[in-house]
Amino acid sequence: MLRWISLSLAIVSTLGCVASAPSQPDAEPVVCSDAWYRLVEQRLGTGDGQGHGPDIGSAEWKSVVEFKLGIRGDTGIPDPATAQWCDHIEQRLQSRPSVASGPAFNCDGDALSAAEKRVCSDVELASLDRQLSQVYQQALEATDRHDRPTLKAEQRGWIKGRDECWKSRDITQCVDVAYRHRIAALQAQYRLVAYSEAVRFVCNDNPADEFVVTFFQTEPETAIMERGDRVSLMYRQPAASGARYQGRNESFWEHQGEARIRWGYQADELRCVPVRQP
Repeated sequence: MLRWISLSLAIVSTLGCVASAPSQPDAEPVVCSDAWYRLVEQRLGTGDGQGHGPDIGSAEWKSVVEFKLGIRGDTGIPDPATAQWCDHIEQRLQSRPSVASGPAFNCDGDALSAAEKRVCSDVELASLDRQLSQVYQQALEATDRHDRPTLKAEQRGWIKGRDECWKSRDITQCVDVAYRHRIAALQAQYRLVAYSEAVRFVCNDNPADEFVVTFFQTEPETAIMERGDRVSLMYRQPAASGARYQGRNESFWEHQGEARIRWGYQADELRCVPVRQP
């Protein structure tokens, strides 16, 4: 697995159909299938907003689903281990009022942060929260189970960073940027969007001084630059000409066939050229 820098910053599994049935790419997921479980998670959100939550499809998860729907303990609920339970839950979901304009987390809590309150009151921020929830789930599915605790910890760290937006003069803009950068970071790190072939750059005419850069079609656009065992995620910045990307302490600017790279805080600028593959 690629090595990544820590960020206070998978493609969704393809499900096969019954062999005798024709492909239905636009059909709703079959009730009780893995795809249906993921859809229920997107619609209800069983996590606590801090990167914690039961495994989707588990008995604990089904119990939380019942709680979210307000039916836990009701008589007449089918056995959660049966397909009838799934049918019952689907019927309940379809009868609920639409909440498509809200975020993935519950806005009724008493301990919401200032940033969360802003998300709950802003349609565009709520949409970004739903998008992040979906992308985060895709990233979890693309991650080896042994590495998931790290991803969950990074997500909790990002949430704490987002909540610091209360200090900003423009909290809405701060929260907006936080969401867009986090979504782009996950999409790039876990290869959830289209990306270029890796491009090698040699600096100072020294083949040993080499960088490898991959560009991703995220919003904003991102690039991942690698040098030895170090990796930097960078976001595209406005530039009068060429393509400029900025990371935490690294930068990359490609202009007229040459790249200028800074690798580290106050590091000297390197002049680099791409190495064309034969």
